[in-house]
Amino acid sequence: MGNSENNRLNNFSRFDAETAARVIHEFGAPAYLYDEALILERCKDCLNIPNAYGLTVRYAMKANSNKTLLRIISDAGLHFDASSLNEVRRAHMAGIPYKKIMLTTQETYEGDEMKVLEALLLEGLQYNVCSLRQLELIGDFSCENYFTPGIRIHPGVGSGESATRNTGSDYSCFGIHLSDIDKAMEYAWGKWIKFEHVHVHIGSGADPEMWKNNIDIELGLIAKYFYEAKTVCFGGGLKEARMPGDEAADLSYLGKYAKEQITNFNKKFKRKLHMEIEPGTYIVANSGYVVSRVIDKKSTPRANFIITNGGMEMNSRPLYYGSVHPVYVVSGDGTQVRSSEFKDIHTDYSAVIAGKCCESGDCQTLDDKGHLAARTMSEPEMGDIVIIGGTGAYCSSMAPFNYNSHVQAPEVLLTEGGSLKLIRRRQTLEQIVENEI
Repeated sequence: MGNSENNRLNNFSRFDAETAARVIHEFGAPAYLYDEALILERCKDCLNIPNAYGLTVRYAMKANSNKTLLRIISDAGLHFDASSLNEVRRAHMAGIPYKKIMLTTQETYEGDEMKVLEALLLEGLQYNVCSLRQLELIGDFSCENYFTPGIRIHPGVGSGESATRNTGSDYSCFGIHLSDIDKAMEYAWGKWIKFEHVHVHIGSGADPEMWKNNIDIELGLIAKYFYEAKTVCFGGGLKEARMPGDEAADLSYLGKYAKEQITNFNKKFKRKLHMEIEPGTYIVANSGYVVSRVIDKKSTPRANFIITNGGMEMNSRPLYYGSVHPVYVVSGDGTQVRSSEFKDIHTDYSAVIAGKCCESGDCQTLDDKGHLAARTMSEPEMGDIVIIGGTGAYCSSMAPFNYNSHVQAPEVLLTEGGSLKLIRRRQTLEQIVENEI
C-alpha cells in the first residue's frame, strides 16, 4: 500500500493507486478488490446501533457470498440472512453454524427438499414463512416438533433505490400481505403455531424516513396480531453513500428512534422486544472495487468512450437499476491518481465508461433511464487503470459473468495488514463448459 495520502482514492477506504496496480500485477485484470478494514468498521457500526432490549445484526449474504467475507463477517459477531436453501448450505460450508442463519425465501419446499429443510431446522436453522403456502407446507412439522417459525409481513408500503428494489409496495410479492394476515393467523392457531419472530423489509437503499416509518408500522402489527412475538426484525436496505454528496443512513438516529419506540411498546404492553436488522449493502458495498484496464478509446459526435476489460459482466447495477458508482482513473504503474470522484480535478474532458461486452447497455456510466451519462475526468491513456467503486454488494453475486463467454473474475482481499490475498480464482473457459453434454 502506498504511503502518499495523495494516492488515496477516496476519504473512507485505504485503497490507493499503488494497491490497484499491485492487484493487476499479481492477479490480472479485471478483478474485484475488497477492503477488509472497511467491512469490519461497518460491522462494528451496525453492532453499536442503539437498542432497547438487545440487538441481532444479520448480514444479508445475497449481497456478497464469498466464503472468506462470510467468515470475516461472522467472526465480527454478525448472524446471517439467507434467501435460498443453497445460501444456507453455502454459509454452513463456510463454517457458519445453522443457529446463526435465518432463511427468508421465495422458494417453496416439498419432497426431498422439504426433508432437507426439516433436518436443518432441527439443527437450529431459523425460518421465516413468507406466504400462506409456505406456512401450510411447514405446518405439520411445526406442530409435531414444537418449531416456531418467524413470519414476514408484506406491509403494502415500501421504498428502494429504484422501483425494482422496493420490496414493500403492492407491486412486489415479498411476504404475507396484510390482507392475508387473518388467514395466516387462523391456520397457525389451528396448528398451535406461535410466531415469536416478526419481519418486515421494505426495500434496498430505502429512504431513511420510510425506514423509520416501517418501525412504527411493524410495532403496530405486532400489537394487533402477534401477541407472542419476542423479536422484531426491521429488515435491511440501510442506505450507503457510494458517491460524494450521497447521504448514508444515520444508524444512530434510526437506532435511537427504534429504541424509543420499542421502549414505549414495552411500557404499553409489558413486552420487551429483541430487535434485529439485516444489512447487506451497508456492510460491504463501499468495501468493493472493480479494477480494470483501459483497452480502447472511441468517439462519436455525442460522446467519448473509454473501453475497459471489466464492464457489465462485473457490475450490472447501472444497467439494471440506473445505479451511480464512483469512477477512478489511475496511471498504469499506480504512481498517480488521474481522476477521482472524491477529488477536485479540473478538466474539460468527459467520457462514458464502457465494457467489452457486445451489448449497448454495457456501460458503467448510465442515468436512471438507461441513457449514456458521460463523466468528467482526466483523459485516460491506454493501459491506465479504471476503477469502479461501491461494487462490494450485488456485483460479483449478481453479474452475468459468462455473457459472451467471458470468465468470472477473481476476487482479492486487501487485508487489515495491507497484504493482498486471493479469495477466489479466475474462472477458466473449461469451467464454463464443463457441465455441457
